[in-house]
Amino acid sequence: MAPERGGGHAAVNAGAPAALAAADAEPHIRHGSAEFRRTNVALFAAGLATFGLLYCVQPLMPEFTQRFGVSAAASALSLSLPSGVLALSLLFAGALSDAWGRKPVMSASLIVSALLMLLAAAAPGWRSLLVLRTLLGFTLSGLPAIAMTYLNEEVHVESIGLGMGLYIGGSAIGGLSGRLLAGAVSDLLGWRAALATAALVGLLAGVVFSRCLPASRHFVRHPLHLERSLGRFAGLFRDAGLPWLFAEGFVLLGSFVTLYNYIGYRLRAPPYGLSQTAVGLLFSVYLVGSVSSTLVGHLAGRWGRRRVLWSMFVLMLAGLALTALDALWVIVLGLAIATFGFFGGHSIASSWVGRRAGQAPAPGASFYLFASYLGSSIVGAVGGLFYAASGWMGVLRFVGTLLLAGLLVAWRLYHLAPIAQPTRGAEPALP
Repeated sequence: MAPERGGGHAAVNAGAPAALAAADAEPHIRHGSAEFRRTNVALFAAGLATFGLLYCVQPLMPEFTQRFGVSAAASALSLSLPSGVLALSLLFAGALSDAWGRKPVMSASLIVSALLMLLAAAAPGWRSLLVLRTLLGFTLSGLPAIAMTYLNEEVHVESIGLGMGLYIGGSAIGGLSGRLLAGAVSDLLGWRAALATAALVGLLAGVVFSRCLPASRHFVRHPLHLERSLGRFAGLFRDAGLPWLFAEGFVLLGSFVTLYNYIGYRLRAPPYGLSQTAVGLLFSVYLVGSVSSTLVGHLAGRWGRRRVLWSMFVLMLAGLALTALDALWVIVLGLAIATFGFFGGHSIASSWVGRRAGQAPAPGASFYLFASYLGSSIVGAVGGLFYAASGWMGVLRFVGTLLLAGLLVAWRLYHLAPIAQPTRGAEPALP
């Protein structure tokens, strides 16, 4: 594993300004370079592993209900618990990477998480499976926020939008492949083999990541200091836009995960009666996300984030409405439209956080993802109560209300004044 650059003792004593100046003097990674391609391969592998390991249980939830005799809401805990722990852990992952380095923390996160998934595949019962999945949420936290920070630190400002879009697109492919593999392997060999397959893919991706990701040039090591880290989080809420962007993260991921958590229950029941493999194939619409994150990121860079973000919520609402109809092809179309809107909105909001966070990109990214995964955990679990009470229409009313709230927040952000003096990592003044 290549050592992190800029991480000497100078950053933790009186030589810190010199270390910062030396880091700033290093060239940033630009689009079209070999380093940019290596970075994209590495972060694609990271997204593949992270989201494959986290979401591979989603198509298996009806199987868990049948095998372990638990309700839909209880089955959703296999995703909600690791998502909740992941959310909390993300608040501290950035501080750990400030002390230990970006690449070492991310590499360890991938390998340990894959090993935990192997143990989960051999879990003797429902409770032990939930315990291992919960631990997985803790270990996975070492990658998402730090990956965003790495991009903001190492990639040239003109290439960040494309780099972030490609990373989020890779995450979409990871979520897709994890779900597809889990559904197909579960039909053939059972849920244990499905989880073991996800673990092996995660291990392979971890090796690719460690070998391909360029060492940091602009990282400057800081000592681990809890009080200072909490102070940096508090500073985020003095910005006029960041709290609203955190709220958007909560709504976006919470609504999206809830939609996919319970669609499998609807389509495995009459009159559809789809197999586990067929339900897994529904997640192929995630391919739309790999396109939308890059396309919408480009449009946001051209027209301004505030002019594009609200339209992603409109698309999600339109897709949600289509899933209320009975025709299977219309339901799939609705899922595709909602997926396009989610990944586009997430791409805009996450990159906007990096811009507005200024000199605190790691805390900003960590808190945005904290809010997002908190939404996944809370909204995903509560959605099961609405499904139990009113079926799929209950889920639609619940998610639709959240998305309308997100649309109102997006309208608030539309009227947000731009940052007066943009710097690297800050939002540029938009027309």
